[in-house]
Amino acid sequence: MVDIAAPFTLACGQTLKNRLAKAAMTEGLADPRNRATPALCELYRRFAEGGSGLVITGNMQVHPDNLERPGNVVVAPGMDEAARAALAALAKAGTAKGTRLWAQISHAGRQTPIAVNKTPQAPSAIPLPLPGKQFGTPRAMTEAEIEDVISRFAFAAATLKDAGFDGVQVHGAHGYLISQFLSPRSNQRTDRWGGSLENRARLLLEVVRAVRAAAGPAFGVGVKLNSADFMKGGFGDEEATTVARWLEAEGIDLLEVSGGTYERPMMMGNEDMSTDASAKQVRRASSVAREAYFLDYAKTMRAAVKTPLMVTGGIRSRAAMDEALSSGACDVIGLARPLCLKPDAPAALLSGRLARLDDWENRLRLGPGRWLGPASPLKIIQMLNGFGPLGWFANHLQTLGKGGTPRPELGIFGAFLRYQMGEMRAAKAMHAARKSQA
Repeated sequence: MVDIAAPFTLACGQTLKNRLAKAAMTEGLADPRNRATPALCELYRRFAEGGSGLVITGNMQVHPDNLERPGNVVVAPGMDEAARAALAALAKAGTAKGTRLWAQISHAGRQTPIAVNKTPQAPSAIPLPLPGKQFGTPRAMTEAEIEDVISRFAFAAATLKDAGFDGVQVHGAHGYLISQFLSPRSNQRTDRWGGSLENRARLLLEVVRAVRAAAGPAFGVGVKLNSADFMKGGFGDEEATTVARWLEAEGIDLLEVSGGTYERPMMMGNEDMSTDASAKQVRRASSVAREAYFLDYAKTMRAAVKTPLMVTGGIRSRAAMDEALSSGACDVIGLARPLCLKPDAPAALLSGRLARLDDWENRLRLGPGRWLGPASPLKIIQMLNGFGPLGWFANHLQTLGKGGTPRPELGIFGAFLRYQMGEMRAAKAMHAARKSQA
């Protein structure tokens, strides 16, 4: 029987001291020049000392004009020595107590907020169909821009290796650029980067090859991949299994199974929010019973590939974690939101001080009744219930980075407003810093 305390050795030769991983979550703690900060170091020190065998950062961006939010760390050509030194400080903090630290590297594509860029890069000029005018209309990338992005991922991997990181996770999920290329809904290109699955997966595979070539065989290379977009006409589970086989052939070290996009945020456990009513699907009953959102899909992939698998989303009890590992469905358990309030939760599980983590996400909603709940017929209420918790958890991460103690009594509407105002201030500061450097 395999349990969460068992060590695990990856193909790159790195050994994880246990089977628990802090999964990637957005932090928004970079400075106005998109460099790592003392607050990020404090946050990742707390995660590294919290007991996880592997810690994965929130998405670090490879292109300064295509960010998930203005407070992202950017690792891109032209970065100064102060930015490199800040990465080294972050790596030192995040590898405390023998913890392996990987950076998630990403390009937001059309999910770049309009406050950052009104016309971000994307596979095709198809905007996000979300209310609120938070995202602009993207422009289709040229062949040269696609090749440039591939080289940027390679640059990021090599730079992070030099800084002291143990590996990177290429973000190919949740509707960001690589995920956009994979999905027929957002990729309507007719060249070699669109159409067939082989063409739509070309960017991901080329990025993985470039990253491996730049960083070498002893550096960890992982991928986060959607099991499905959960949208009609989107990237589906059969295609995901095929792509997983291709990634296995590339020799990646760890594949994290996830799902959803901003249009259908299944990665946040929200099954009711969707911009496409015909796409609503009910999670399989067995997945609910086992707590994990994506465990059934991981089992499908396990039957197809031998690549080590990580599953994140909804697993809260030690018993369920041990069962998932012993069944062979996955090799690593990803933990995310519980660590926003309790960064030492992995140590508590491992020591037996805790048998189950809090499931705060199941208690967060705008208000009582149908009209204020996640399944509200009002799209704006759906959106607030979908993204309000994201702001709630993000606020707690920032509190941890500042050395404070999270306050779970914070309401999601207040958290959402605080988050939005913070994003506006951060965007203004970022644009001012860039203007002063021009």
